[in-house]
Amino acid sequence: MGNPLRPSRRAAAAFRARPLPAIGLTTIRARWKGIGHMGGMVAHRGRTLDPLMSPKEIHPNPYRLLPSVDEALRSPDVAAWCAELGGELVADFLSEELDAWRSEIRSGTLTTEALQARLASDSLGRAIGRRAAQEKGRGVQRAINATGVVLHTGLGRSPVHPEVAAAMAKAAEAYCVLEVDRFSGERNQRDDRLSTLLQRLLGCEAAIAVNNNAAAAFLTMHTFAHGREAIVSRGELVEIGGSFRVPDVMRAAGARLVEVGATNRTRRSDYERAMGPETGLLMKVHSSNFKMVGFIEEVPMQELAELGRERDVPTAFDLGSGRIEAPGAAELSMLGGETLVRDAVASGLEGVSFSGDKLLGGPQAGILVGTAERIAAMRSNPLYRATRLDKTTLAGLEATLGLLLSGRGDEIPARRMLLAEVSALKEAAETLAQTLNALPEIDAEVCAGESEPGSGSAPGEYLPTHVVRVKSDKRSVDELAAELRAGDPPLFTRIHEGALVLDPRTLLPGEGDEVLSAFRDLQ
Repeated sequence: MGNPLRPSRRAAAAFRARPLPAIGLTTIRARWKGIGHMGGMVAHRGRTLDPLMSPKEIHPNPYRLLPSVDEALRSPDVAAWCAELGGELVADFLSEELDAWRSEIRSGTLTTEALQARLASDSLGRAIGRRAAQEKGRGVQRAINATGVVLHTGLGRSPVHPEVAAAMAKAAEAYCVLEVDRFSGERNQRDDRLSTLLQRLLGCEAAIAVNNNAAAAFLTMHTFAHGREAIVSRGELVEIGGSFRVPDVMRAAGARLVEVGATNRTRRSDYERAMGPETGLLMKVHSSNFKMVGFIEEVPMQELAELGRERDVPTAFDLGSGRIEAPGAAELSMLGGETLVRDAVASGLEGVSFSGDKLLGGPQAGILVGTAERIAAMRSNPLYRATRLDKTTLAGLEATLGLLLSGRGDEIPARRMLLAEVSALKEAAETLAQTLNALPEIDAEVCAGESEPGSGSAPGEYLPTHVVRVKSDKRSVDELAAELRAGDPPLFTRIHEGALVLDPRTLLPGEGDEVLSAFRDLQ
C-alpha cells in the first residue's frame, strides 16, 4: 500500500494531464499539500473528492482560496493594465492587495465565505483597476480650477496664452535657435532676445532669467554678498513660501544677514548706521502673503537706491509678484498698492527680480532686470548657468512679452481673470447653476463671493465675484469634492460654510461644459 499522504499514481497522472498555468514549482507543491488518496479518489479532511477538482474548491482554508500573482495576471482586465503600465508594476499592486487580504484573514475579519464572495465578484480585479487608475492620474495633469484663486500655486499658477503654449511646444519638439544669431552666424547669449523685450517693456538696461524667483533672489545674494553682509529691514524677513525664509536663503547664499529697524518701522538712518566696509548688498523684499497696516514706515525705493549709489553698494528688490502695466492693456488697479516693476526699475535700484508665472502671466521663471553692470555681474556667476532657463521656457516668456508689447496683454489668461467684470461672472454663475440644478441629487444656488489673486500677489486684496454653492443629497461636501478631484480632468473647488463652491472667475473658455460633465459622471 502506498503512502496515504501522497497522491496515487492514477491521481497524479490525472493531475499532470490537466493544463496548468505558468506558475512556479512551489505553487504546484502547495496545491498537493495535505491531500491523500483513497483508491483512485482524493481524500481531504474526511471527504472523498474528485482528483480533477480545483484545489481552491477542495480547501476551505481561506488562504488556499487566494490566487497566485501569476494567475491573477492572466485575468483579461488585469492583463490590459499590464500592457498599459507594465507587468512588474501591476504585479506589485497584486502582491500588495493579496498581502492586505492575508492580513485580514489573520485578524479574522475576512472569513472563507466573505473571501469566496470577493473572488466571485472580481473584487481583486476592481481593486487593481482603482490602483492603476490612480497611478495614471498622478503627476502633472491638466486640471480645472474652479477655486477662484487666480494664481493657484497647487494648480500651476498662471495658465499661459494658447499662442504661448504653441510657441513652447514648437521649441520643445524640434531644434530651435537658442545660442546662435541666425543672421550673423555668431554665438550669442540664450536670453539676449528676452533682455531686449524687457528693456522695451520696463525701461531697464539689461535682463536675464533663471528658473524661479527664489533662484533669482539667491543669485542676487550670492553675487553681491557672498562672504559679506546683506542689510534687510526686519519687517521684510519674510517666509516666501514652501517654508523658505529670507534669512535661510541668505545663509545658504553665504551672506551674513544684518537686520535693521523694527518689525513695523524702518528708516534710512537704520541702514546708514548698519553700513560698513563689509556691506555687500542693500536689499528690499516683497511682503509675500501678508500685509502690515497701522503705525508703519519703510524706506522708499528711491532713497535706498540713492544710499547705495552714495556708498557704492549694490541695491536690489525681490519684488515677488511682478505687476506690469503695458500699452493697450487695462490697468490692474484691483491689486491695490502692488509695486509696479517699471517703478522699481525707475527708482534707481540696480537689480529687481520677479516671477514669470504670477502677474506677468507666463511660464515659471525668475526674471532679473536692472543696470547693465549688475546684471552682467550676475550673469558671470557660475550659479547663473546652473539655474538658467531652458529653450521651452524662454520661448514661452518671449511670446508672453510679445503679447504685452503688441497691446494684447488683456488676452493673457491671468490678466483676463483678474479683470473679469462682476456682471459677467454673475451671468456665468447663473448659467452654471441652472444646468447643475437639472441633475438629480444636486442643489445649486448663486450668491456673491470673493476671489483671490493668489500666490502672495497683492496680499489682503480680494476681488468681488459670484459663485455657485452646491450640495448633494447623496454625498457629503467632502465626498463630493474628493470625487470631482478624482475625475478626468480633475476638478478643483473650494469648501465654504458647508457647501461646495465653484467660482467661474478661474474657468478657462469651454470649461463650464466640462464642469457640468464632471457632475454628470457622478450620477
